[in-house]
Amino acid sequence: MTRPDMALFLAMTAGSSPTPWLLSIASALARFGPWLSAVVMLWAGLRQRDERGYLLALLCMAAIGSLAAHALASTLGYSRPFMLGLTPSHLAHGGSDGLPSTHATVMGLVAFGMLVRRPLRRYGLAAMALALATGWARIHVGVHFPLDVVAGLGLAAALLTGFLVVQWQLRVRLGASAAEPVVLPPAPSAIAPSHREKPLP
Repeated sequence: MTRPDMALFLAMTAGSSPTPWLLSIASALARFGPWLSAVVMLWAGLRQRDERGYLLALLCMAAIGSLAAHALASTLGYSRPFMLGLTPSHLAHGGSDGLPSTHATVMGLVAFGMLVRRPLRRYGLAAMALALATGWARIHVGVHFPLDVVAGLGLAAALLTGFLVVQWQLRVRLGASAAEPVVLPPAPSAIAPSHREKPLP
């Protein structure tokens, strides 16, 4: 199977003769990178109380991103490198299809989501570093092609854009509703009293 990123993959993967110390680092990142990203998100929530609602919404978006990535990978049907016999898998993994990478989608959503918020930007930088490092690690251990990771980050950016657009529209609508003047019925005292008829002589 010919892929446009084949040469890059062969340069990045551990292959049949891995460097032991580098493979150990890659294996640890491939397994625990998402958990480290979750720790960054939790730390951001503890330090930035005003952003907790946004972080909770971002967590929900990450769950949606995971489902979207799985569905898209099943539809596209691009196999993982070890499934094609290009390299041994240095990480125990099932036989699901690999494009886009679910790890890159979820971790990218978390990172991009925090980068677009000024109070969360420094946490977003840490989360993005973890996302990129984990993407490299999963290529190195043979469970993803580089394009799988790029596609996952692209899907994350698209989903986050949709989420921000919906959030902006809700704010505009709620703001417009709050700005509309409330028309109240006139108070009874403001109603002009009716003229009583004079008694006939």
